[in-house]
Amino acid sequence: MEAGLFVAVVLAFAFAFTNGVQDAANSIATLVATRAARPAHALVLATVCILVGPLVIGSAVASTIAGLIDVEPSDAVEVAVAALGAALAWNLGAWYRGLPSSPTHALVGGLVGAALAAAGPDAVNWGGRDGWRPEGVVAVLFALAVSPFLGAWAALLVLRGFRRALRRVTRRVTGSIRRAQWVTSALLSVAEGANDAQKTVGVLATVSLAEGVTSTLEAPRWAVVGAALSLTAGTMVGGWRIVRTIGRRIYELRSLDALASQTGSAAVVLGASLTGAPVSTTHVVSSSVVGVGGGRRRWGRIRWAVVTEMAIAWLTTLPTTALLAAVGLSVWRWLT
Repeated sequence: MEAGLFVAVVLAFAFAFTNGVQDAANSIATLVATRAARPAHALVLATVCILVGPLVIGSAVASTIAGLIDVEPSDAVEVAVAALGAALAWNLGAWYRGLPSSPTHALVGGLVGAALAAAGPDAVNWGGRDGWRPEGVVAVLFALAVSPFLGAWAALLVLRGFRRALRRVTRRVTGSIRRAQWVTSALLSVAEGANDAQKTVGVLATVSLAEGVTSTLEAPRWAVVGAALSLTAGTMVGGWRIVRTIGRRIYELRSLDALASQTGSAAVVLGASLTGAPVSTTHVVSSSVVGVGGGRRRWGRIRWAVVTEMAIAWLTTLPTTALLAAVGLSVWRWLT
């Protein structure tokens, strides 16, 4: 294996690992925050389901990521190295601050910034849609922008539906609600694994084709398994700072709130995975927590200072990682 390709593969798996650390919080934060599960048990659930996700739900998201850039084969590895390095640096910084940041935004920003620095605007597939499937940067950015609102509204509507359906039941139903949280958390973990691992697979598919490892953009099996295992390893480590932010700092969740948040988030992320739209699980889950606060008409109890801090991080991720990737590309070329 060429040195450049080896570095790209290592960085890709490292990115998937930090993605798991960041996004493990998304599928288990509400489960842990409402004490429906102990942290260790919740991590085991998330780990198994995240590993299953990319192996059973197609590769539509990988194809979308692989199609974001169109560079010469000679530039593909260095673009991937710069993009992954920028995204990895951003993920580590966000984890250190305890911010639910978006690895998806970080990767997209890194790919676009590195491709622009390598070959100009023509190296980026600005795109649109191909039928139901998103295509190019514009479509991906649209999916990333819309999905948090869908997550918030889905959670709000689900919570109001649950409250109406359960308005005459007693507190004894709490045990059943907590058991249902395990099911929705598992579904969210499967959806998360399918969406997030496939982003790493898409980058590996691009560099594999450029280096002649494969003859098509279909990623080799080792890339799929390696990305899934790396994401799973990150999940096992867990991002407990981010768990606290999502589970407790945005809005104080009850069991029914958590169930509504998980249900709405799982529906949005799973739907996106099936249609090939790379969305941010972090954004969807965080927004769904805000949505359940709205579902109880308790907007004043939402900690808007925390939400604002998260929003600023989300808005700055793309331009910052694009700039980091452009600088990283220059450094890589100088070193090699």
